[in-house]
Amino acid sequence: MVDRVTATDEALKLIASLKEKHGPLMFHQSGGCCDGSSPMCYQDGDLLIGSQDILLGEIGETPFYMNKMQYEYWKHTQLIIDVVEGRGGMFSLEGVEGKRFLSRSRAFSDEEYKQLKASKSV
Repeated sequence: MVDRVTATDEALKLIASLKEKHGPLMFHQSGGCCDGSSPMCYQDGDLLIGSQDILLGEIGETPFYMNKMQYEYWKHTQLIIDVVEGRGGMFSLEGVEGKRFLSRSRAFSDEEYKQLKASKSV
């Protein structure tokens, strides 16, 4: 089964490091506004998840959420969470590390999308 969200090795290393410092974490894909469209990393529970948020999956044993409306635009793609040098969103935990999480994406193949539809994960 294909995952809706994955992470690079560098992203997984940064998640592990942040977990050591802050405890359990969670991600929410920002939809714009002050932090642009980037994956935001919080201590688990610091961002309230609402009825309009959906769980896309987990990266580094950390839940990853996105708003339903934004998901409608991205449902044909797999999110690949990566890390780059630089300051991230001002509310995201990695900002003080001199790194930031970055969402990359790729379109699902027809076969992958059929699998997701069959599993009711679309």
